[in-house]
Amino acid sequence: MNKISTFIIAMFFTLGSFAQELEANKSYSFSLQQAVEFGLKNNYSSQISTKEIEKSLKQKWEIIAMGLPQISGNIDYQNQLKQPVTLLPAELAGGEPGTFVPVRFGTQQNLSGTATWNQLIFDPSYIVGIQSVKTLLAISRNAKTKTDQEVKLAIINAYGNVLLSQESVNILKKNIETLDKNYRDTQKIFENGLAEEEDVEQLEITLLGLKNNLSRSERMQGISFEMLNLTLGLPVDTEVTLTENLDGLAMEYFDLSLLAREIPVEENIDFRIAENQAESARIFVRLEQAKALPTLTSFVNYGFQGFSEEFTFFKDSQEYFTQSILGVSLNIPIFSSGLRGAKTQQKKIEYEQAVLLLEETKNMVQLEINSAKSDYEFSLENYQTQKRNLELSERIENKNQIKFFEGLASSFELSEAQRQLYSAQQELLQSMLNVITNKVALENLLDTSKYSDEN
Repeated sequence: MNKISTFIIAMFFTLGSFAQELEANKSYSFSLQQAVEFGLKNNYSSQISTKEIEKSLKQKWEIIAMGLPQISGNIDYQNQLKQPVTLLPAELAGGEPGTFVPVRFGTQQNLSGTATWNQLIFDPSYIVGIQSVKTLLAISRNAKTKTDQEVKLAIINAYGNVLLSQESVNILKKNIETLDKNYRDTQKIFENGLAEEEDVEQLEITLLGLKNNLSRSERMQGISFEMLNLTLGLPVDTEVTLTENLDGLAMEYFDLSLLAREIPVEENIDFRIAENQAESARIFVRLEQAKALPTLTSFVNYGFQGFSEEFTFFKDSQEYFTQSILGVSLNIPIFSSGLRGAKTQQKKIEYEQAVLLLEETKNMVQLEINSAKSDYEFSLENYQTQKRNLELSERIENKNQIKFFEGLASSFELSEAQRQLYSAQQELLQSMLNVITNKVALENLLDTSKYSDEN
C-alpha cells in the first residue's frame, strides 16, 4: 500500500470519527409541542408500533397471495455411481431355467426438470381469511393509536417533571439565599447579646434542610432529563433545552370547556381495541367452521427428462423427453371423531368471553372518562387554591420575619412559617403539573382520531 492510499484511509477514519462525535454531541431545543412531535416519531415504542402496521400490511398481502397462482420448479440430477442390479429369470434370455441373469436398467446419469402451477379454486378458510384482513389492519392501527397516546402522555409527564425539577431548584436556591442572610444576621445579633442561641440554631436547622433538599433536587433534575431523553427516543446523555415554563403551560392547559365535552363510548380507543378483539374471536369461530367444508385445488405441470451414460446434458445431441400433467383435487372432510366440533366450540366460548369483555370495557371507559373529568376539574380548582395559598404563605412568612427581628415572634414561629411557605411553593408547582397531565389523560380518553382504512 502506497503513502497516498494510507493517507486517504487515515483521513476517512478521522472524518468518520469526527462525524460520530458531532452526532453524539448534538443538542436539541424543544417546546412541549415540538417534544411531542419529535417523540411520536422517535420514541422506541412508537417506532415498534409503526413497524407492527407495516408488518400487518405484509400479512394482508400474504393472505391475499394464498389464493393466487403459485408456481414452483425443480431440477434433479442423478449420477448413479453404482447402478442397482435386478435379477431376471435366465430363460427369458434363452438361459437355463431356474437360474437368473443380472441386469441393470436405465442409464448411469439422469437429468429431469419440472415446473408446476398450483391454483386454489375453492377454500372457505381462504374466504374467511380475506374477510379478516380489514380487522387485522384495524387491530394494528388501533394499537398504534393507543401507543401514541401513551407516548404523548409519557413525554408530557417527563417534560413537566423536568420543568418541575428546574423550578424546584431555582426556588430552593432563592430560599437558601434569603434564609442564609437571615441566619447570618441573627448570628450577629446573637453575638451582640440581643438574641437567643436557640434562634440561631433553629435557623441553621432549617437552612441545612433546604441545602439537603437542593442537593436532592439537583440530582433529580439530572434524572428527569434522562427520563425525558428516553421518552423522546434520544440517548440519555443528550443535551436538551426546554423553551417552556411550568406556569405558562399550566395556564395554556387551563380549559374548562373540556369538562363539557362528550363522545360516544364506542369512539374511545380502549373500546375500539376490545371491539377488535371480539371481531377477531368471531373470525376464528368462522375459520374453524370453514374447515369442515370441502376444498378444491388444481395444478398443471410440465417437465422433461434426459438420460445418458456420460454427462452430455448441455450438448445439442442430447435427447430430452417431455411430459405434462393437469390435475384437480377435491378434499372432503368426512369424519374427525369430534375434533373439529371441539375446536369450534372452544372458539365460540372465546368469542362469548370477548363479547363480555367488550361490555365490561364499555362501562369501564365511561367510568374512566367520568373519573378523568373529576380529576381534571379538581386539578383546576387546586391550582387556583394553591396560588392563593402561596400568596398567603408569603405574607405570613414575611410578617413573621419582621416580627422575629423585632423580637415579637420566636424562631420556632418563624421556622413554622417558613416551612409552610416552602410547602406551598412545592404544592403550587405540583398543582401546575397536575393540570397539564390530567388534561392530557382526559383528552386521550376523549380522542376519536382513527387511521384511514386505505392500503
